[in-house]
Amino acid sequence: MKSDKNMDLETQVNLFGMSDAMKQGMNLGLELGEKAAGEKGTVGTASFRMPEDKKKNLKETLLLYAVTDRRWTVEKTLLQQVEEAILGGATFIQLREKDLGESAFEKEAVEIQELCRKYAVPFVVNDNVEIAKRMGADGVHVGQSDMEAGDVRAMLGPDAILGVSASTVEQAILAEKRGADYLGVGAVFPTGSKDDAVEVPHETLKAICEAVSIPVIAIGGISAENVHELSGSGICGIAVISAIFGQKDIKAATADLKKKTLEMVGK
Repeated sequence: MKSDKNMDLETQVNLFGMSDAMKQGMNLGLELGEKAAGEKGTVGTASFRMPEDKKKNLKETLLLYAVTDRRWTVEKTLLQQVEEAILGGATFIQLREKDLGESAFEKEAVEIQELCRKYAVPFVVNDNVEIAKRMGADGVHVGQSDMEAGDVRAMLGPDAILGVSASTVEQAILAEKRGADYLGVGAVFPTGSKDDAVEVPHETLKAICEAVSIPVIAIGGISAENVHELSGSGICGIAVISAIFGQKDIKAATADLKKKTLEMVGK
C-alpha cells in the first residue's frame, strides 16, 4: 500500500502498523526537526538520533535494559538480534563482549550504536572505556573490578552516561559520589551469565534504592517468570541477557517481558 501524501503522519503510522520502538524514534526525530524549524525558520528533516542531552529521561529509558551476549548468535547476527530486541520494546542497549578482539569489538560497537540511534535508544559499552571514548558512545558501564567510576567520569566528561555495578549499600553510595548516573545491582537471582556473580538479597536491593538518589536497575537471573518478585524494591527497571537474547523469538519475548516489567514497577 502506498502512503497518501495528504494523510497526516499519525494516521499513516497507525495504518501501517509501525512498531512502538520505531514510533519513538520517529517522534523524537520530528521533535528535533520542529525545534530546528523554529530556530531557523525552515522545516527540518526528521532525524533518528539521540538528543544532545543523553541523560534526558534516563530513568524511563532504563526500564528494560538489554545486555548482549553472542553465545546465541547461531542463525542471526548480533546486530539483527539487537534490532529485534528494540522492536520488541527494549529501552536501553549495552554491548558486552568478553572475548572479542579490540578492532572487531570497536567495529561492532559502531554498527550497533548506529542502529540504536536510528531508534533513539541509548547505547553503552561494557567495561571498555577507551573504545567508548573513541567511538563517541552514549556512555559506558563498569563493574567494581573495572576502571574506577571517578576516573571514568574524568575520561569521558560530564555528558556521558555512566553506569556502575554495585552489590552493597557502601558501593552504591560511593559510585554515586564518584559520578555514576545509574546503578546496576545484582545478582538478584541465581544466574549463569556471570561466573563470579554473588547473589544480592532483595532487602539489600531495596536498601540501595533508598540510599541513593540516582536510578537503580536490578540484574542477574531475571526472567518473565520471576520479575514480579522485584515489585516494591524501588528499582526503575531491569537488565537482562538470556531473558531476551536466549529466546527463540526475541521480539515477542522482549514485548512480554516489558509488559511484566511495567506491571512490576507500577506503571
